Amino acid sequence: MSENSPEEMLRLEDVHKSFAHHGSFIEVLKGVDLVMNPGDTLAIMGASGVGKSTLLNIMGSLEPPTQGTVRFGGQELYGMTETSLTRFRNREIGFVFQFHHLLPEFNALENTMMPALIARYPRSKAVEMAKEVLVKVGLEMRMTHRAGELSGGEQQRVAIARSIVMKPRLILADEPTGNLDWSTGEGVADLLLWFNREEGVAMVIATHNHRLAEKMSKQMEISVGKLRQR
Repeated sequence: MSENSPEEMLRLEDVHKSFAHHGSFIEVLKGVDLVMNPGDTLAIMGASGVGKSTLLNIMGSLEPPTQGTVRFGGQELYGMTETSLTRFRNREIGFVFQFHHLLPEFNALENTMMPALIARYPRSKAVEMAKEVLVKVGLEMRMTHRAGELSGGEQQRVAIARSIVMKPRLILADEPTGNLDWSTGEGVADLLLWFNREEGVAMVIATHNHRLAEKMSKQMEISVGKLRQR
């Protein structure tokens, strides 16, 4: 097994993933290897159904591989207990999806502070953290608005604020601009890259958007279960 270099953050080795389907198995990932260092930005491209979302879920500790190892900071993720894995996920990984998944009964501030509350921060501290990050995403005047009172771009900004509120080391974004018009999508992409530059957070984005992919320092593609440099 390869040794992790001191600067490595995330390492995937020989990752496979199969799914049962009508009595047989479909192998979606067939030996994926990947190394991410702190501050890296990576776009993963490929046709629909090739495994982009599956790969992000494996990286984010949401779904174990069928075979292979996933290490974060040198620690094997899927060797952790479920309690430790949940704590790790909350503190180290920020998730952004195509659909923002905001809780409609809560306002922007309450949605953003949710990860801090899950981590059992005092409510006053969670409010302080959420306000700080909402100002950074330009929503200081929209904190008390519920999800349905926000535009699509504003909703996605809240989702980004929620993903960054715990100051994670890695953001995993699955088609973060896929549900937005071109101009709004550009703004969301620029915001993600701003966090990369200013906060040093690493980023993996699964996308069909070539303009977004070109903004990342690395571009790779999944094809026939393998991850290859573009």
